[in-house]
Amino acid sequence: MSKKINLGVIFGGRSAEHEVSLMSAKSIVAAVDKEKYNVHLIGITHTGQWLYAQNDQAALDYKSVDEQQLLETSIDFSNASATLINNSPDKRGETLAQLDVVFPILHGPYGEDGTIQGLLELSNVAYVGCGVAASAIAMDKALAKNAFKAAGLAQMEYLVFNYTKFDTDPVLIVTEIEAALKYPVFIKPANMGSSIGISKASNRAELKAGLQEAFKYDNKIVVEQAADNCSEVECAVLGERPVRASAVGEIIAGKEFYDYETKYFDGKSETLIPASLPEAVMKKVQEASLVAFEAIDGSGLSRVDFFVHKESHDIYINEVNTMPGFTPISMYSKLWNASGIEYSDLIDKLINVALVRHQQKSRLSHHSSL
Repeated sequence: MSKKINLGVIFGGRSAEHEVSLMSAKSIVAAVDKEKYNVHLIGITHTGQWLYAQNDQAALDYKSVDEQQLLETSIDFSNASATLINNSPDKRGETLAQLDVVFPILHGPYGEDGTIQGLLELSNVAYVGCGVAASAIAMDKALAKNAFKAAGLAQMEYLVFNYTKFDTDPVLIVTEIEAALKYPVFIKPANMGSSIGISKASNRAELKAGLQEAFKYDNKIVVEQAADNCSEVECAVLGERPVRASAVGEIIAGKEFYDYETKYFDGKSETLIPASLPEAVMKKVQEASLVAFEAIDGSGLSRVDFFVHKESHDIYINEVNTMPGFTPISMYSKLWNASGIEYSDLIDKLINVALVRHQQKSRLSHHSSL
């Protein structure tokens, strides 16, 4: 029997999506092939402390890493190798594990934005998901919109504002928005996922409240024209070679829009797979998903979200999620299941993609020939 692969699963993190990360990690660890992988659980608290849970899946039964008494750890990348180090006072510096590949199932800032990806690059370890640049671009909704525009993808009209301008003259921002866009509009933190901090405004009072809410989560926000009379559809991308797009799914939100509670907790939303769209339109959505994935230089996985007008069937890209949720009700896994790839096989494919990509990068020269 071949040697087992040491798989590090990193969960929790410093973002507001900490709890969602634990839900995703629990689902992944339960399904991963234990005959093939030695699982090493690494939790990150809200304050950024790294803790080691070995392979104890009970560590994923909590809502927060902060609630647990686990071994202090860190990744030592000083020798360009992913070594988990014991940081406890009595055994500081002792090696806990040598990782072959990491699944950083972290959503939002400090996990899906290129930061953890940069650390793993320094550690010279294979990791699941998009690289530093793609993660950073996709996480920043304003930067992503620039990339989509350059790739020729249609999207809703939008404006971008920073907190300094809002703090200096909030009235001016409201005036600019009302001059450029029509109600209703959506207000979104530029660097946040799972619909956290997002609100819909149909008048000036709601707009002011929405701006205040969005700026709680980021110093840059996007205000976007609402996609009226549109279906919300999603397509999953798997970064094998050749890159593949899944079946197209449709979200029937249980509320006015698909917010954080609706996505993960209240169970009121519905999903249709395949979406209730003509085959030709769904094919265009799949093609646009691959264009968007390429536009950000994606790798590994992404879920691409669109609006499709119910009458004209015009397609507008919304966003790319480079580390979509892996909860039991997540669309990414459901879409691939409907496309013929079961959940455990999907995890195995993503890990294999990570290992192959890392091997390909390892052949590159890091020294000048001069």
